[in-house]
Amino acid sequence: MIELLKSLFGSPDHEPTQPDNHQLAVAATALMVQLSRVDNDQDDEELKTIIDCAVQAHQVTREEAEDILQDALSHADDATSLYEFTGLINDQLDQKDKQLLLESIWRVAFADGRIDKYEEHLIRRMADLLHLNHREFMQARHRAESAD
Repeated sequence: MIELLKSLFGSPDHEPTQPDNHQLAVAATALMVQLSRVDNDQDDEELKTIIDCAVQAHQVTREEAEDILQDALSHADDATSLYEFTGLINDQLDQKDKQLLLESIWRVAFADGRIDKYEEHLIRRMADLLHLNHREFMQARHRAESAD
């Protein structure tokens, strides 16, 4: 996954490439994986929710979503910062799509039936990095909460 993201930004020998929908799905999934791990209690319901969100938001098949998730899980510890993912997302998504992504992130947090203080803090950080204001942060939370 990290190599895929690095290819998006280019190297001294290559021009950056325009990310496709699959690459955006990888970046979004990586954010959700980071959230699922923040409380040191990643469970199957959170992983199922990540797959469901990828299928719904990025028009990928369930198999592709599972592959993206496995890649994100195996490389989650390689990420040096959330900006690797949010920078790509900010470059490619409009405000509405970033709000939908934040709603998906909230759905992952709600998947285990509780919101840990570390999860809420990380979601706030992600919202800030995605340039979403407090109102958008709260709207995404309420939509995710009422969707369950």
